[in-house]
Amino acid sequence: MTVKLAGSRRLAGIAAISALALTLGACGGSDSGSDAAGSGSGDGGGGDETAELSGQLPGAGASSQENAVNAWLSGFTEQYPEVQATYDPVGSGTGREQFLNGATLWGGTDAAFDAEELEAGSERCFGGEVVELPMYISPIAVAYNLPDVGVENLNLTPETLAGIFNGDITSWDDPAIAEDNPDATLPSSDIVPVNRSDDSGTTENFTDYLAKAAGDAWPHEPSETWPVSGTQSGAQTSGVVQTLQAAEGTIAYLDASQVPEGFGTVAIGVGEEFVPYSSEAAAAVVDASPPAEDATDMRLTIDLARDTQESGVYPIVLVSYTMACSQYDNEQDVNNVKALLEYISSAEAQEIASDPSVAGSAPISDDLRERIGSAVEQIAVASS
Repeated sequence: MTVKLAGSRRLAGIAAISALALTLGACGGSDSGSDAAGSGSGDGGGGDETAELSGQLPGAGASSQENAVNAWLSGFTEQYPEVQATYDPVGSGTGREQFLNGATLWGGTDAAFDAEELEAGSERCFGGEVVELPMYISPIAVAYNLPDVGVENLNLTPETLAGIFNGDITSWDDPAIAEDNPDATLPSSDIVPVNRSDDSGTTENFTDYLAKAAGDAWPHEPSETWPVSGTQSGAQTSGVVQTLQAAEGTIAYLDASQVPEGFGTVAIGVGEEFVPYSSEAAAAVVDASPPAEDATDMRLTIDLARDTQESGVYPIVLVSYTMACSQYDNEQDVNNVKALLEYISSAEAQEIASDPSVAGSAPISDDLRERIGSAVEQIAVASS
């Protein structure tokens, strides 16, 4: 992986991304005085010092959090009109590549950086490290295009869901489905699984759930690349939605905020019950999960308890991280990034994203907000 850092190459990358991205003039929110980004209070308030921020703030990454990011940048715009903040929803894998190549200053990823990426991140971050902050928590819905089925949610156990997406269960009236859905009107038509065609953090989260919860029914390792051939697919979340809508009998995994109106969704078997997705049920599994083995005070990554048996928990959850650097080569980038991260983590911004008409995500807890604030405070200009 080539890492481009300074000078004209870095500026050219920023210009290219800015031309492609959804551009929203942004202004930052912070209570801090001297450092322009605030001290981690997270209330989204502005000040005279931070109102003077300006410059380019290009970002790219996960399409899952696109709706939330658009809303966040809109709010950020009201506070920092001289900062040109952008976000291009190119997908997690491409977003991380662009970040590591120096084309963007921040971004979103549905999968944590691996060891090789973290090593490259040290050079990209001017001797610092990659910052990963879990600021978008959302259920991954399993949606289906099956009119007149007669129930609000089809019940599927982890094993049945794995059998469907592995191509072992091929008809909607299969006994494994019918047994858990006695009140549903199930057709004898073919099931058409739909997956992401691009490298996707949503795919990695979904396959991670299947690998941990479905046992031998899912004989694949977690992966950003869909491991089963012969399925229908679509690029990015928008492509999955289009494929799902194109024909009856389709079933797909996607961020819950982007399920088409009127489509049915699956209630997942957890212990002795079936749990439909909700922001509350998604937040419950995050609270029950420990930090990842390689987490630090700057990388707040989580090891999700996919195979939980706790009541009321929806385990197919996507935790999308906001990525940044712990060090940049100039004060303007430091101040702009810190202001953006503090705004996104604020109670105000999290509440905006939790609106079902925006993204329906689960707001982060006060404890997590405090830890995010501590990480943001440490972002600084690299020493020469």
